[in-house]
Amino acid sequence: MEQLNSSNLSVLIHEQAKVYGDKTALSYRDYTTSTWKPISWREFSHTVALVSNALIQLGVKEQENIAVFTQNKPEGVCVDFGAYGIRAVSIPFYATSSEAQVQYMVNDASVRFVFVGEQYQYDTAFRVLKLCPTLERLIIFDRSVEKNERDQMSMYFDEFLKLGEGMPHADEVVRRSAAIEPDDLVNILYTSGTTGVSKGVMLTYRMYAAAIPANDKVMDLGSNDVIMCFLPFTHVFERAWSYWCLSRGCQLAINLRPQDIQMTLREVHPTCMAAVPRFWEKVYAGVQEKIASSSAVQRKLILDALAIGKKYNIDYKLRGLVPPLPLKLRYKFYEKTVIALLKKTLGLENANFFPTAGSFIPPAIEEFVHSCGILMTAGYGMTETTATVSCDWHHATKTIGSVGRVLDGIEISFGEQNEILLRGDTITKGYYRKAEITAQAYDEEGWFHTGDCGYLKNGELFLTDRIKDLFKTSNGKYISPQALESKFVVDRYIDEVAIIADEHKFVSALIIPDYGLLEQWARDNAIAFDDRQQLCSNPIVNKMVMERIETLQQEFAHYEQVKRITLLPEPFSMERGELTNTLKIKRPVIAQNYKAQIEAMYAD
Repeated sequence: MEQLNSSNLSVLIHEQAKVYGDKTALSYRDYTTSTWKPISWREFSHTVALVSNALIQLGVKEQENIAVFTQNKPEGVCVDFGAYGIRAVSIPFYATSSEAQVQYMVNDASVRFVFVGEQYQYDTAFRVLKLCPTLERLIIFDRSVEKNERDQMSMYFDEFLKLGEGMPHADEVVRRSAAIEPDDLVNILYTSGTTGVSKGVMLTYRMYAAAIPANDKVMDLGSNDVIMCFLPFTHVFERAWSYWCLSRGCQLAINLRPQDIQMTLREVHPTCMAAVPRFWEKVYAGVQEKIASSSAVQRKLILDALAIGKKYNIDYKLRGLVPPLPLKLRYKFYEKTVIALLKKTLGLENANFFPTAGSFIPPAIEEFVHSCGILMTAGYGMTETTATVSCDWHHATKTIGSVGRVLDGIEISFGEQNEILLRGDTITKGYYRKAEITAQAYDEEGWFHTGDCGYLKNGELFLTDRIKDLFKTSNGKYISPQALESKFVVDRYIDEVAIIADEHKFVSALIIPDYGLLEQWARDNAIAFDDRQQLCSNPIVNKMVMERIETLQQEFAHYEQVKRITLLPEPFSMERGELTNTLKIKRPVIAQNYKAQIEAMYAD
């Protein structure tokens, strides 16, 4: 296998272009022709050089902050690396950021130049211009964006690139790139956070230079891997993962619209993709639905294939054991038939491995993915830790439910309530312009306090709770909402759950049902309804869902069990601030937005 290219991020793309030339580095979906367009390493390198020169032409200084406000697009990746090439700092904004968030980040980081993707990002950024004293110019990726008639200060990306033609500042680019220090800023990543104010996490060259080889040492990635970029590049998980992939010469297939991922997987057939558990929960629900609607013969075949897959992959392979020959033969049969068909339906027939992190992975989901012969690589990390703290090492034993082994170079310790404490080169030195909050995150011995609780067992890290997420009932009992939520989302009728318990006398739950399945169940049971509101408030429907919950929560102590539920007629949404950009629920917002429904559950 090729060596990892350990070049600095400022020159990585140019160095890889010397190695890979006309090989595809990036690809993207052209929605007008429904085809995937390739960009070679040579073209990628050329565009990055144009960006570097154009930024200097605009007057961007060393360690100056620029912002990239877009969904996943090749142009965004080129701007990032173009900025690194001149020792500037790139700050990614989530594509769904609101005006208030954009205004806060631009002002907090004194940004002069914002690159915007499509109409929504342009409109949002333009509306906050007058509220952002430092903001000088918007640069628009998508040529179809219609500018506001009052706009005198925006330019399109192709016009911006013309500023770099002929590479007028080539010598200055080389000088700046050579002047980069390990503790220079690369990115400021503003956490969307499930609680509190947004904080800009500072990421340095030292952090990436430590993280990339540490991940490379324990997972198998090569230049023939095709990576589907599904999570936003704004998120540290996708960003750090992609930079490792580029350091390995992989091809990045850039998914523009998250809602199209099922389609784009079948078009691209990637070998790897970073995902959050929510993605696999959707896959699991789809397969469960397929099983439920199959004929008796088909159902038996699929269930048997998954049972054999579980035995082969989890009971033997993950434990480092050699499966007995009869089991191996049965698995190989299913691998070529039922499992192959299942993977093909998902577009995952070329699967190498799929890193999965971002929130708690329900064990039933993890078992299912491994049973399908797909190597889910579970992990744990934060923006503050350049993504990975721990993950499943590919050549070590693995336990379902763990988040793997801690990477080399990271020290781990445990504080009060078994809080995970960390030290090492991949850990941030703090939050941008937030000295007080930075000071609170570290103790006098330099340990970074994660706010997550866990323990080590046989070299593997297990997470238990997030300190802020622990609920205390009015009876003084502590409840872990994640433990309950992860148990319930595997039910085919349940799409999302928010556990309610804090300062209440018992546990309740707000439930987003799978509306399609619930409607079908109601029709099958001759229950009339005019709309979702009527369906969700029907006592018979609620009784059916509650019975399923009671079956799922039997292992929990009586005080932990959900006593009442409310089915909601609309899903939780980012627009209402109920979800983070990685689809985690924001509990304080949920508590506020559904105050009336929650109070009704505790009315008597």
